Order: sequence, then structure tokens, then C-alpha cells
Amino acid sequence: MDPDSVAKAFVEHYYTTFDANRTGLANLYQEGSMLTFEGQKIQGSQNIVAKLTSLPFQQCQHSITTVDCQPSGPAGGMLVFVSGNLQLADVPFDANTSGKLLCVE
Repeated sequence: MDPDSVAKAFVEHYYTTFDANRTGLANLYQEGSMLTFEGQKIQGSQNIVAKLTSLPFQQCQHSITTVDCQPSGPAGGMLVFVSGNLQLADVPFDANTSGKLLCVE
């Protein structure tokens, strides 16, 4: 499978899981993983999921517009840049969003 297909499949899985059940993201992170969110650095799978589940909204819907990736490092990882829209169900909010994901095997 080519890197673009892998990146798109991963992004679809990540955001579908995020929208439906954020606790289900735990197995996508390792203890050395780090999430930087609004300047706050959060490390470790449990801490990242705790942060994601503590966000002030319960339901959301990501609509992905673009997925760009490039190889990263000798271990077969890839850097993925995602852009799209985020709509919140319980808060009047609809905005553009973007994110970067570093995926490693």
C-alpha cells in the first residue's frame, strides 16, 4: 500500500474514532507519544485520552478536506498534515481545523 493510502486510511480511522468514542484512541498512542494542544504538552496514552475526553463538547463531526503526508525518519514513520472542518453538535460552532500527526510503526 502506498504512503498516501496509508495516511488517508489512518486519518479516516482516527477522526471517525475521535467523533464516536475518544477513549477508543488510546491504542493509537504509546507512552512516549505527545499531544500539544493550545500550548499544553501532554505525554502518554492515558494522559492524552484524558485530555481529549475532557474537551468541553461531547459530540463533534470532522469533515476532512486534505491529507498530505511525507516519510519521516528511518523507522518507517510518516508526518501527516490534515485540514478540514469541525462541527460541534452541542455548541454553536463550525470552524476550519488543521492538525499534524506523526505516525510510526
